[in-house]
Amino acid sequence: MHVYGCQRDARGIGALFEYIEPAQDRPLTVWKGCEWTMDLEDARQAAVEAARLAGELVRRYIGRPEQTMTKSSPHDFVTEVDKACQDVIADFLSQLYPESAFLGEEAVAPGSDAAALAARQADQRFLWVVDPIDGTLNFIRGLPACTVSIGLVVLGQPTVGVVYDPLRDEMFTGITGQGATLNGAPMRVSDVDDLSSALLASGLPTGAYRDKNAEQIRRFGRQVRNVRAFGSAALHLAYVAAGRLDGFWENDLNAWDLLGGAVLVKAAGGEITDAKGAPYSLETRHAAATNGRIHRMLLRDLDLDQPS
Repeated sequence: MHVYGCQRDARGIGALFEYIEPAQDRPLTVWKGCEWTMDLEDARQAAVEAARLAGELVRRYIGRPEQTMTKSSPHDFVTEVDKACQDVIADFLSQLYPESAFLGEEAVAPGSDAAALAARQADQRFLWVVDPIDGTLNFIRGLPACTVSIGLVVLGQPTVGVVYDPLRDEMFTGITGQGATLNGAPMRVSDVDDLSSALLASGLPTGAYRDKNAEQIRRFGRQVRNVRAFGSAALHLAYVAAGRLDGFWENDLNAWDLLGGAVLVKAAGGEITDAKGAPYSLETRHAAATNGRIHRMLLRDLDLDQPS
């Protein structure tokens, strides 16, 4: 086990700056300054427990929220249950990790610009990124395709991912470099290696890229085995990680839509980039995720010009 250094900022707060070599019997561990360690398996388990707490609320209120409001567009919704789920998650994680930062959808002003700014400004040394209900419209209408997504960024790197489907009680988890699981059993991406045989998924964004995504779905519908749209980007990513889908793409997504599932895809042996092939980061907005075998083919056929 090797510690590579330690430093403090002007406030005297220890800076996260390096990983410790993983031990054979434990996942990667991270040092904060020179004072304490955080075991990523403990962080994963904390995210699992937080997701289950929020999932209980999803199960209790699906199809019957008391308050439904639009946010950035007529296609973008929020309910009082979204906010309650985020509060439950934030309270639970902040008690265990009081010095961590938190980026949750319901604490950010509506709209793509505000979401992008929040991701750029977030303290990424030790950051939880949360979508309390991904698939809010499904939740409102009682459709069983909504998830709780929690991701952890350490030193700017996506590190832990949890996506929970409370309606099926399916818990997808992953740690970068340490593999991914579904309800505790190892999961891997599919081995489909031809786009014509691939089952893909996508969605319809709430903003300016809505028409562009619809056109891409129409075009890919002629090229691939089929295209699904479950209404939850986090669920799509979890299904890529589990080998149920071979690929996913969508435009104009936010950090909380992607992070938890992005870790799953990588941990399960897949690939996730932006739609031009650049490495995935917290600021990625146009995402493509696959089993890795069809990634170049998918990117080749994505045409992501800015809509007029």
